[in-house]
Amino acid sequence: MIKKLFLLLIIGCQLPTANCQLAHNFKQHITFLASDSLHGRMTGSKDETNSALYIEGEFLKNTGLPAMNGKYKGGNYRQPFTYNVKVHGHGEEKGKISGQNVAAFIDNHSNQTVIIGAHFDHLGMGDSSHSAYRGEPAVHNGADDNASGVAMVLELAKQIKQSSFKNNNYVFVLFSGEELGLYGSKWFAEHMKYDSTSINFMLNFDMVGRMDSNKLVVGGVGTSPAWNEAIKNISSPLHLKTTESGVGPSDHTSFYLKSIPVLHFFTGQHKDYHKPSDDESKINYAGMEETFNYIMKLIERLDAKGKISFVKTKDDTNENTPKFTVTLGVMPDYTYDGEGMRIDGITDGKPASKAELKTGDVVIQLGEVKVTDMTTYMKALSQLKKGDSTKVKVKRGSETIEHDIHF
Repeated sequence: MIKKLFLLLIIGCQLPTANCQLAHNFKQHITFLASDSLHGRMTGSKDETNSALYIEGEFLKNTGLPAMNGKYKGGNYRQPFTYNVKVHGHGEEKGKISGQNVAAFIDNHSNQTVIIGAHFDHLGMGDSSHSAYRGEPAVHNGADDNASGVAMVLELAKQIKQSSFKNNNYVFVLFSGEELGLYGSKWFAEHMKYDSTSINFMLNFDMVGRMDSNKLVVGGVGTSPAWNEAIKNISSPLHLKTTESGVGPSDHTSFYLKSIPVLHFFTGQHKDYHKPSDDESKINYAGMEETFNYIMKLIERLDAKGKISFVKTKDDTNENTPKFTVTLGVMPDYTYDGEGMRIDGITDGKPASKAELKTGDVVIQLGEVKVTDMTTYMKALSQLKKGDSTKVKVKRGSETIEHDIHF
């Protein structure tokens, strides 16, 4: 005990947060999972197994949560699954590669269950299909993507176990295979022995470690009429930006497609996304603590609410979604609330980089299309093809600048 208190004084309490123990725990989880020794936690690797063992150990040590015996096919903390890499374009003649999820369960003997999840896999040493990095192979540590989400789920599990929230059962699940195509969450959603109508809702945490200006993006608020009322009027310094769709590039999609209400929590894109530079030293622990506090208040409110209903949303993958044959080579700032599309990162060698656009520029026109938000930006991009040249107009501070851009 004395040694632990000493470590908190030396390490944890130097972090700019109100809750020293929580910040220390977040840092411990992320430091381990994002270490070079785990080589980027690629699905199917021994490093994925070592990561899964760590998560399993945290469930056993810190929460005493029982595994979900009898609740899904597998009956253990770790759940093996397989996927075919040839079919999905990740190699030739390799057949099926194994991965594993890790899950635990609080049984409150309720008729309804809440799923709380995040993915723990990342990109290993990187590859041209998924990495935004172009250089010699290097460890992609994935501190924000998504060791931060794993840390959030582990600490929520501990806190909920000790709470008075007894009106739902709670499943805590850390998925693998997300980076390669949501394989772990698809497997889990397909193999649940629950009737999907007994699942109350699913909360997903993906990249919650790099909060800027107290902004938290909450996706999926259109998947239940209960969400807007539930997420508002919670005392918090956070500025929420909400989106409606239940479909997106993360694991909540697998549950939305089973007609389960979902929310996806995300603190924003950044220049280190899918690069070796996504390191633990850049995590905003104070921001993680604010997110954690907000989520606990939200879960408390929802635990008292009973079963919430599902609504199908206008999905991002429907037939009206623009199709693209070119890319600008930028990462949009999804937390931006102003007019236009603000650039949060630029990939070297892509059209935006060659046109000397900069992080922080706000795209207000691309070609003939005025860009007022992400939807109009995607519409503008969908009208261009490889070999085209056009103009891009951006706001840079108080200036409006026009550049030639070539695809």
